[in-house]
Amino acid sequence: MTLGALLARAALRRPDAEAVVDGRRRLTYAELDARAIAVARGFARLGVAHGARVLLVLRNRLEHVIAYWALQKLGSVAVPVNFRLAANELRYLLEDSGARIALFEDSTSGPMREAARGTLTDLVFVGDAPPTGSMSFDDVLGEGDGGGRGGAVRRSGTPPPPAAPLPEPPSESDLSLILYTSGTTGRPKGVPRTHKNHYAGAMAHVIQCGYTWGERTLGVMPLYHTMGIHALTSLAAVNGCFVCQPDWSSKGALQLIADERLTALYLIPTLFWELTHAPELTRSDVSSVRKLAYAGAPMLAPLTEACAKTFRPDVFVNHYGSTEIYTFSIHPDVRTKPGCAGRPGIHSALRVVVASAERRVGPDEIAGPGVKGEIIASLESDEAFAGYWNRPDADARALREGWYFTGDMGWIDPEGDLWVAGRVDDMIISGGENIHPVEVEDVLARHAGVRDVAVIGEPDEKWGERVVAFVVPAGALTAETLDHHCRTSGDLASFKRPRRFVFVAEIPKTASGKILRRLLRDGQYTEVRP
Repeated sequence: MTLGALLARAALRRPDAEAVVDGRRRLTYAELDARAIAVARGFARLGVAHGARVLLVLRNRLEHVIAYWALQKLGSVAVPVNFRLAANELRYLLEDSGARIALFEDSTSGPMREAARGTLTDLVFVGDAPPTGSMSFDDVLGEGDGGGRGGAVRRSGTPPPPAAPLPEPPSESDLSLILYTSGTTGRPKGVPRTHKNHYAGAMAHVIQCGYTWGERTLGVMPLYHTMGIHALTSLAAVNGCFVCQPDWSSKGALQLIADERLTALYLIPTLFWELTHAPELTRSDVSSVRKLAYAGAPMLAPLTEACAKTFRPDVFVNHYGSTEIYTFSIHPDVRTKPGCAGRPGIHSALRVVVASAERRVGPDEIAGPGVKGEIIASLESDEAFAGYWNRPDADARALREGWYFTGDMGWIDPEGDLWVAGRVDDMIISGGENIHPVEVEDVLARHAGVRDVAVIGEPDEKWGERVVAFVVPAGALTAETLDHHCRTSGDLASFKRPRRFVFVAEIPKTASGKILRRLLRDGQYTEVRP
């Protein structure tokens, strides 16, 4: 049960099946497996050892897929991270993960090179003209073109060094991957996943989404996200094809659906909203799509109906889970119960317990039928992590007596199905991305014109939630000024910026100074004109 073996079996079973498409570049499973082994040897020559972490700051592209599988062959640990992060955010991830090698591309060159300045990190550039101080992916990792049609690893003018032997293959208990997810302190938390965790998640995804041999999916959910990485690995289990879309656009996605005859879409609701509202939809052939699944945020009934009408799918799944435990629950046909999270997945066990901000609740304090409480998931699942990377404080908050406390609120209906109702910890989920209010507040509070600030999420039809900042001004101040400050701070990714600013007389707080965000959501504030 290792990821490298999963790919090797796919290459033996159906060597000529198409594995990955990136524009005009295509690799079969035999070619992908051979490239992954060649690149694994290249990593070994660079000193990447068993268990070493490698940061991947790349969009969804052929080289990202090859590098990911190479690390699985080598027994090293892939650390794919958000390619939209600012330099200081990337530096934190470098330091926290302990990665000494980072792959980057043109679009991430500026922040990545700034983040690595003064560190021991070796930079490997994926592209045609490596910047000063970095190595070329082709020259350092390639061992010749290896044949095939992909052109991802080319022979340079200098003969490659002798092939380095691969070490002993990893075991199922070895780390395969570290994904970073936003935490309650505002700093991302590393979520280590073993080969067993990841393999189990891939197989569960195949079963729960009804995949069969040769499925073809849109590879647009980023590979730093649990949805993207599980889409990739689950397709390897059925010799399916991962069709890369590095930059999202509904027009481009519809074109890929038609040209590549995609059969399965696994997306966040925001992207489904854009597909079903795209001007090009009426002129697009989407008849090949037979299976839909969504995750990351709730899908409202109108969007559920629009998806059903647009694609007329045989399968339409709501997948509720997290980076920590891939599957919590599955609703196999959301058309019958829009918004319902359904029943536990094949590896899962769930409970809804009493939610309390005043005391530490145990896993046996189960909420009554229909009563909202905190959703918790059993850590006995093969998909479950064992604890956060270097974060005993986060473990202490989230892991208790064999259960993971999700921070999500929910309840069980009379039929035994789960419904999710917001988050205990005020996390904002916008477009499938987790944003914590504290990290946004920290940036805004640095502006001289801000006396006090609080950030919440408010419902948004397209994004699920959007970030709203309530600001107590210290003088003349405009929303445009604060937006410019967020854009240029260097500490906040663009997608985390507030989309609305409200100037208020004061921020409601408890006697101990805690922000009463629910009062802001309820409109209990006094607006002012700075």
